[in-house]
Amino acid sequence: MLHLIPSNPMAEQRSSGKSRKRVNPVLQTDPTDRDPIRDTHRYCNYPNQTEHGWEGHSPPDYKLLSVQVMIRHGDRFPLYSIPKTKKPAIDCLLSEKRKPSHPLLASFIRHMALGGRGHWDASLGSLSRLPNHSSCDMGELTQTGVVQHLKNGEHLRQIYIKRHRLLSVDWSARQLWLETTGKSRTLQSGLAFLYGFLPRFDWPHVTVRQQWSTLFCGSSCDCPARNRYLEQEQRRQYRHRTSDKELENTYVAMAKVLGVATKNLRAANPVDALLCHFCHNLPFPCSTTLAKLNTPGERACLTLQQFAVIRQQQKEDEMKRHEAGFYHRYAVLAAHPYLNRSATRMERIARGMQTRKVNEEAIFTLSSAHDVTMAPLLSALGLEGAGYPKFAARLVFELWNSPETIDERRKSDRNKGKLHNMFIRILYNGEDLTFETTFCHEHHLRSVQPLCPLDNFLSFVRKDMFSIVNATSYHQACHQTVV
Repeated sequence: MLHLIPSNPMAEQRSSGKSRKRVNPVLQTDPTDRDPIRDTHRYCNYPNQTEHGWEGHSPPDYKLLSVQVMIRHGDRFPLYSIPKTKKPAIDCLLSEKRKPSHPLLASFIRHMALGGRGHWDASLGSLSRLPNHSSCDMGELTQTGVVQHLKNGEHLRQIYIKRHRLLSVDWSARQLWLETTGKSRTLQSGLAFLYGFLPRFDWPHVTVRQQWSTLFCGSSCDCPARNRYLEQEQRRQYRHRTSDKELENTYVAMAKVLGVATKNLRAANPVDALLCHFCHNLPFPCSTTLAKLNTPGERACLTLQQFAVIRQQQKEDEMKRHEAGFYHRYAVLAAHPYLNRSATRMERIARGMQTRKVNEEAIFTLSSAHDVTMAPLLSALGLEGAGYPKFAARLVFELWNSPETIDERRKSDRNKGKLHNMFIRILYNGEDLTFETTFCHEHHLRSVQPLCPLDNFLSFVRKDMFSIVNATSYHQACHQTVV
């Protein structure tokens, strides 16, 4: 929740049950809690909570063909420090004897020492495979973050490996695709997830690839219009923030407590560090100098009430962001390269299934990313109400195949180019939001088919999603004039 908008999206470059009733309940993610403190508890994503989810659910005669997952990294140490306060006292050395822990943690630590047997993009070779500082570095993944993704991976292993047998114990290297940004927290989160997920974590079969941009745009990052929409949104966000008198008064009071200039406190993005204190149940920071208060020796500290004001302003800004529309336009162009690669991969698998050709595509992909990667994806899909990505959030794309009936086979013969009996599900943190997406929210009004046709998704990604910016292609949308 720290950076609703990145300052520069490219800044981290080089860094036979035959029922046709819908079996998946139409689950809405809980609307953002009106209470900023309760909403922040959700954002922390405490790993002691039992994991539930509707991944892998379909009519009993459907076959799961592939799964693509994007995760946000797990809990991390702050990226910024608050002036004249001490760093949060958090140990980033992993230990199965310290809470939160996980049954797989000890073996995960040992197995990461064998990472030299894997295949790595050279640019990732200098990154540690485990958090390794007794006093956390800025932005470092914490033990909580590792445990969050061990749980994520284990949860999906029960569904995709044990129930659907997506990967066998002797899975091959071509069946898996792993990509991460060049930050240790995303790399380590991805490895923790995979260790919990794979039926057997075999290093020689693992290739770790780097995405140079946090947008995962690969070779399609050049998009001037996207940057201009982002600038428009940043200006809107700044105007909204500076017009909030309660927020301004809160920053003034906080700066006075710490004995710093208000502008310096704002520049330090204090909510980043305060979130860390909150999620780890640590007292809020105090000034390192004695305050001039009535009680001798008493120290001045930041308060929960001040934190709540900042969080409330962030929540209100999310609603304003949706109303203004600049962010959604930015998001469509920011998310398209990733969505297009996902759509292409699913289409190849689906056509290979129809023609009985050997599938050369990875049937399980994992993209370990950031909040500024996942938030545009949600917006582009029409899921802006799903909530801002919490620590260790997961977004899942499932590809399904249904058995052909005689009528469907005749229809398929008449429409050779269509991918009949191929369907997609999209789940966010375990909740099926497929029928809330822009490309499938009206499907149930026109069809008795319980899942969303893959063709809907392909048409959306290749053309329909650009209607919001009055274009019919990514290239046109990126290079047209933005007023």
